[in-house]
Amino acid sequence: MNIQNYINGQFVNPIHNEWLNNYNPAKGEVYSQIPNSTIEDVEMAYKSAKSAFKKWSLTSLEERSRILIKISELLEENLQQFAEAESLDNGKPIWLAKAVDIPRAASNFRFFANAITQFASESHESVGHNAINYTLRQPIGVVGCISPWNLPLYLFSWKIAPAIAAGNCVVAKPSEVTPMTAFLLSEICIEAGLPKGVLNIVHGLGTTTGQAIVEHPGIKAISFTGGTVTGAHIAKVAAPMFKKLSLELGGKNPNIIFADCDYDDMLTTTVRSSFANQGQICLCGSRIFVEDSIYEKFKTDFVKKVKTLKVGHPSATETKVGALVSKPHLEKVLSYVKIAKGEGGKVLCGGNQLTIKGSENGYYMEPTIIEVKTDECRVNQEEIFGPVVTIMPFSSEEEVLQMANKVKYGLSATLWTNDLKRTMRMSNQLQVGIVWVNTWMMRDLRTPFGGVKDSGVGREGGFEALRFFTEPKNVCIKY
Repeated sequence: MNIQNYINGQFVNPIHNEWLNNYNPAKGEVYSQIPNSTIEDVEMAYKSAKSAFKKWSLTSLEERSRILIKISELLEENLQQFAEAESLDNGKPIWLAKAVDIPRAASNFRFFANAITQFASESHESVGHNAINYTLRQPIGVVGCISPWNLPLYLFSWKIAPAIAAGNCVVAKPSEVTPMTAFLLSEICIEAGLPKGVLNIVHGLGTTTGQAIVEHPGIKAISFTGGTVTGAHIAKVAAPMFKKLSLELGGKNPNIIFADCDYDDMLTTTVRSSFANQGQICLCGSRIFVEDSIYEKFKTDFVKKVKTLKVGHPSATETKVGALVSKPHLEKVLSYVKIAKGEGGKVLCGGNQLTIKGSENGYYMEPTIIEVKTDECRVNQEEIFGPVVTIMPFSSEEEVLQMANKVKYGLSATLWTNDLKRTMRMSNQLQVGIVWVNTWMMRDLRTPFGGVKDSGVGREGGFEALRFFTEPKNVCIKY
């Protein structure tokens, strides 16, 4: 089948009729084609968005909210179809897409449908000056949203829902590796009655389609989630054009385990935080630091649990670890196992590519645990983004804090301890945007999301997203 661009409320082929192969990672086979869109396709999408902006920006909050809630409801009604499409495109288990990805995408639309009705303006009475100031929050205009392949619809909706709720019109590009659910979302937007031109979805490569969105002079804001190198390139292009930028980039997150933790809960959660979605989540705890008094016990128990994880076809209910997203990505992840061995790391579990019966050409890999001697090795400093974690002991709070903060990234950290004073000290000093204590990936959509250092610029989520997608204007009236 051919996936099409969604421009001005209609499905259209790319202007130059050029196409890219779309692979099923579980089989290693082409199963569809997507547009190889160019600057001309982006221009057509921009013109559509620009023409729709005035009317949409003046549409009542209640009407915008109603449409977004309808999109959310339709996603829930079509849960199975979307979960199967996400799994087919990405390689993740169907049960995971059904339990997490698609429900969260629906929640994103519902949350911002409600949030926009509570997004209040500010006013300030200037006592003694007979004046009042009030601040308007106005939509920017046409904005660009570019999303990654690891949580395709989850993160696509995380961007476009607040952008549309705030009254903007959007030119969006999903990852060319996982375009299917964005295409299906187009159909739902039509059914929900989203006006033509409010959302335009242009498929293609980052280097051409994405580049055209970023450098378009009429697109005044860019929200991007993806790799740090790409984020740096986007900033270099967009900053001189004075565009607003929200960049959610890489992570190399520490999972810090103290001896006074609730051990069983920690162990179960650490398996999940290491290998959920094949380790292809920017928030996975890929560097595991364990207090030396429980290190040997943890190492034995952790390896034992990880060895029970079933790697298999995403459609199998017993599968816990599915296929990696693409062959180049699988090769990259496997290369880090070789790097680790060369640096003196010891592979305690996994480390190999797997062949699954009936899916011999799929991109499968064993969940991998590597014991390292120093936090300065490459596998502890560079983002691998796959089913690979490292473990090493620590002896003091000061030592582990130094190691946790030593990387160039600063997205999230997980802390396991029942010491309240330690929790407060560590949370204050960890150089990250998110700290989870005795849990992982527990999200409240009202809270700000993002990182520091090379993990990005800006924050998403809650009113932070609505602030990003609006411009404040102060009005001062003397009476």
